[in-house]
Amino acid sequence: MTTALNITSEMEKASSLIGGNSFANEVAQVRPTELLKVQNLCKVFGPSPAKAMEMLKQGMGRNEIFEQTGNMVAVDNVSLSVMQGEIFVIMGLSGSGKSTLVRLLNRLIEPTSGQVILEGKDIAPMSTEELREVRRKKMSMVFQSFALLPNRTVIDNVCYGLQVSGISKSDRYEVARKVLSRVGLGKYETLYPGELSGGMQQRVGLARALAVNPSVLLMDEAFSALDPLIRFEMQNELLRLQKDEQRTIVFISHDIEEAIKIGGRVGVMKDGQLVQVGTPAELIQSPANDYVRDFFRNVDVSRFLKANSLLVPVHAGGKIVCDESASADRFADQLIDAGAECGYVCNNAGKYIGCVTPASLRKAGQSAITNAFLSDVFPVSIKADLHELSHIALQQEHDVPITDENGGLAGVISCRAILKQVMQRREA
Repeated sequence: MTTALNITSEMEKASSLIGGNSFANEVAQVRPTELLKVQNLCKVFGPSPAKAMEMLKQGMGRNEIFEQTGNMVAVDNVSLSVMQGEIFVIMGLSGSGKSTLVRLLNRLIEPTSGQVILEGKDIAPMSTEELREVRRKKMSMVFQSFALLPNRTVIDNVCYGLQVSGISKSDRYEVARKVLSRVGLGKYETLYPGELSGGMQQRVGLARALAVNPSVLLMDEAFSALDPLIRFEMQNELLRLQKDEQRTIVFISHDIEEAIKIGGRVGVMKDGQLVQVGTPAELIQSPANDYVRDFFRNVDVSRFLKANSLLVPVHAGGKIVCDESASADRFADQLIDAGAECGYVCNNAGKYIGCVTPASLRKAGQSAITNAFLSDVFPVSIKADLHELSHIALQQEHDVPITDENGGLAGVISCRAILKQVMQRREA
């Protein structure tokens, strides 16, 4: 039970008067910014797209339209938003429309209707010259086939987009060398693509896309042609780059494990429609329909279900903020009055330091509150997966405290909630 009672030291009260709640301030500063917005985007291939669009408005389905007109509805009224600094994965089976959708984003394929708004500007009505500038500076693309120029060295492949933009040779080489170093190819700049492995070639393709410092990086099945081990390495490389540089990435994949490993949010497509968008945990726990549920049927999703998707905040009562030398017994009555089974103690710096109960506080008496800490309650990182959580839950009876990257108390998860998730995964 995690009812709350906010017990603060005078120091913390003074701090709140001066600077306010630091956590709330941090949250306010880190609100996501919408970088790319797609509204009612459609693409129809065939002789009479206008007729197909009219049939769509009448509620007719994709297959029915194709049978009657020969037109294929590849993307059907898709709307989505991509936030700055996130990896947004679009996934679906072959023929679901995901690759068409990503090519509509930079108008490699012309949309039949709808809008693609990048940094507040719709690219659909742009002239050829304006669109060329967007592709050079705002949207880079990494293809499954690498698409490297075989007669150019590694560094000249990376420089290609900069050269087209008119950057001087010395400047573009300087940029290319920095990017090659970031993807681990600093020593291979003079080699040709044919002299590299598949994984190294894909790193060159990634470096070439990064060299122009795009607002959005589009990746269409970029790792699907790679061997499993190299693919795993490239996924980790992408996550590292995104963490270090806060890249905004739209990633196309048909692989559910890849999608939930790298995706901050995932959009699932079926028959040209976007049927659900959510975090991997949201898709796993609350699939919109059987189609989404089937994606996870044969996947051990417990290693992708993280603590941050299961925790609940400690309400103003179970959280005790005090100096580590504070007397234990002073908090016992207040914890009882709040009806809290446990108190989760943080020091004045905001770091979680231990768990107490009314009984342990009484037993410690006037000694330091640290003497009241329960020895069988273990904090767990917010990044811990369900496997690790279940191991901890089997060892203790109280709620599991979850700590953030800075050691602060992010919330708690009840052992019952953890074991319930384990049982659900086993049944699935």
